Amino acid sequence: MPIAPALAAETRRLAAYAAAYDDLVAQLVALGAGRRAPRVGQRFPGFALPDAAGRFHRLGDLLAPGRPLVISIHRGQWCPWCRVESAGWADAAGALAAAGARLVTISAEVAGGAAWLAERSGSLALVDVDLGLCLALGLVISLPPALAAAYATGGDDLAALLGGSGRLLPIPATYLIDGAGVVRFAFADPDFRRRAEPAAVLATLRSG
Repeated sequence: MPIAPALAAETRRLAAYAAAYDDLVAQLVALGAGRRAPRVGQRFPGFALPDAAGRFHRLGDLLAPGRPLVISIHRGQWCPWCRVESAGWADAAGALAAAGARLVTISAEVAGGAAWLAERSGSLALVDVDLGLCLALGLVISLPPALAAAYATGGDDLAALLGGSGRLLPIPATYLIDGAGVVRFAFADPDFRRRAEPAAVLATLRSG
């Protein structure tokens, strides 16, 4: 089931923020945000990240011949569009398993936030502490102070949710990586209101 209608519904629900979001996205596009992110045909950079229980997982240990890996990098459970995306992955869980793939979600959230969306989507949750991996991938943006303050006023204290200043966020991204660590599907958009369709990832899996 496509997630685009639910994403659009959240955008309409939060129309009061549309102008600020549009301005931010326009600035990010002008600055080339996300252009350094991995592309199809490139090898995904290695990493070692902890799960919610503090156990470290290396990319090399997650990869296996004939077992593709889907990586979903998201902003966190506080983000309405991330919640929509996680629900879409939950709906696609059976098809993903049937295709022999595994889903990993990566978030910088602390205090259990990363695990919440993972439980919702049926994935392994990894915590990108201080956004180290996302920085290496070219997927980190800085929020304008006014927008960070607006989030806090709305009940989302990003400093408490993510640690640090609360002004750094990842660009949501989705990757399909084959057993050799090569990217077969890539989606990264500075407009966080847009997400990869799980069906598109599944189509790539089935064609490969």
